[in-house]
Amino acid sequence: MDIELKDLEVEVDDKKILNGLNLKIKKGEIHAIMGPNGVGKSTLSRVIMGYPDYKVINGDILVSSKSILEMPINKRSNLGIFLVYQNPISIDGITERELIKASLDSKNDEKKTLYEFVLDLEHNADTLEIDKKMLHRSFNIGASGGEKKKNEILWALMLKPKFLILDELDSGLDVDSLKVVSETIEEYLKENKDVSVLIITHYTRILDYLKPDFVHVLKDGKIVKDGDFSLAKLIEKNGYNQSFDIKG
Repeated sequence: MDIELKDLEVEVDDKKILNGLNLKIKKGEIHAIMGPNGVGKSTLSRVIMGYPDYKVINGDILVSSKSILEMPINKRSNLGIFLVYQNPISIDGITERELIKASLDSKNDEKKTLYEFVLDLEHNADTLEIDKKMLHRSFNIGASGGEKKKNEILWALMLKPKFLILDELDSGLDVDSLKVVSETIEEYLKENKDVSVLIITHYTRILDYLKPDFVHVLKDGKIVKDGDFSLAKLIEKNGYNQSFDIKG
């Protein structure tokens, strides 16, 4: 999926967070947005997804050259946009299996049989080393931070997005879990070469696995530096302030 952000200006609670941001991601590309706290990284992910509290006051978001600004979240999801949340929610009273099945049924015209769905779900859970008992418990209730992140990727594997946004995926994951999750995403991308990815992160841990084609540094709500993976390693070595005089 091709996606383009053009001169994007966004307000939250009457405060401008994004200030003329431009970014173009082509099919099959992996882009990383880096920057310290408070520069608008997570705002960017929510604006693309269509959160109503984030007001676009100028610019546009284009998918395959068509504006999606007027689309609600569910319509953007049906296009193939998927956001892996920085802080996944929990819902009591409904299981993850039930939620995923309902999401698939609402998205796809051709519904899988229950047997096909269960086989696919359990296979993906095994790949992510998720205890299958969790699939039958209230969604994310009692789950650790790492388990919640794995559940997010399980959703992605089931819904098969065309544009995957990873918002601070590596936070809350231990070293082993990060390796499992990253390798699972890497395999998904190998099998689905047209899928585009936007990684939002403070650190380079996840980028060591999912090496980006492009790295962008965000400051004051806009991109101030572009580069390749070597830019991320420079940030890891010197930090933001010493590398670019960037402050949060």
